[in-house]
Amino acid sequence: MIIKEQLYRKCNEALQERLKHIKKSILDLEEALQSETKSSAGDKHETGRAMIQIEREKAGQQLIGIQNNQELLQKIDCNAKHTNIALGSVVYTSQHNYFISISEGKIKLEDVSFYAISPQSPIAQLLLGKAEGDIISFRNNPFTVLKVM
Repeated sequence: MIIKEQLYRKCNEALQERLKHIKKSILDLEEALQSETKSSAGDKHETGRAMIQIEREKAGQQLIGIQNNQELLQKIDCNAKHTNIALGSVVYTSQHNYFISISEGKIKLEDVSFYAISPQSPIAQLLLGKAEGDIISFRNNPFTVLKVM
């Protein structure tokens, strides 16, 4: 289970880093909005405020996405053993290796690469419920599930 714990930790660290950046961004935008409020009135002022507000809303949506990913990650039990692929499974295939968790992309542990993918991703949708030995075809490219942890 050490591999699963390492992958979990890498995903969690990446989320924490993104959370730190987005919170700083929101704080910076709020400060910019406050300073924009103090500046002169007029169309230019209103446009500036509107642009900052749009950026603040985007950052807010990103924050919600990060929080949703944190909740999803918290549902993973690193000690759980899987025979069928589910949330939290580490999956070795004849093509790539996957960690069904959050969409975090490629994670390298020593010399082995894994792709942290969301259960909602197209490849995960094909993998969920499958077991060792099952053959899946993704984009007309067949591959075999070699191991599920």
